[in-house]
Amino acid sequence: MTVEWNIDPKCRLPFLEALGCYARERRRDGAYDWALFEDPAQDGRFIETFLTDSRLEHLHAHARVTNADSLREQIVRQFLVDGDNKTTHLIGVHPD
Repeated sequence: MTVEWNIDPKCRLPFLEALGCYARERRRDGAYDWALFEDPAQDGRFIETFLTDSRLEHLHAHARVTNADSLREQIVRQFLVDGDNKTTHLIGVHPD
């Protein structure tokens, strides 16, 4: 998974703090190898990446969302400048 976050650069530190809490939720729900990248060429652009064992595991995580999880997501999303983020689902392949 990749999630592109475009936020107001003035909110960088509170965004990072909020996303850190959200990352713990993602890990709890089965994500591993979570990382966050900041684009030095575009202020306020971050790319979050994480892996799950399978697409099915990722779908199960969506089914386990609690009210507290939804609140954490709303807190992170409040920093978006365009109101939405871009999420991409990629599936690993082996070129054998």
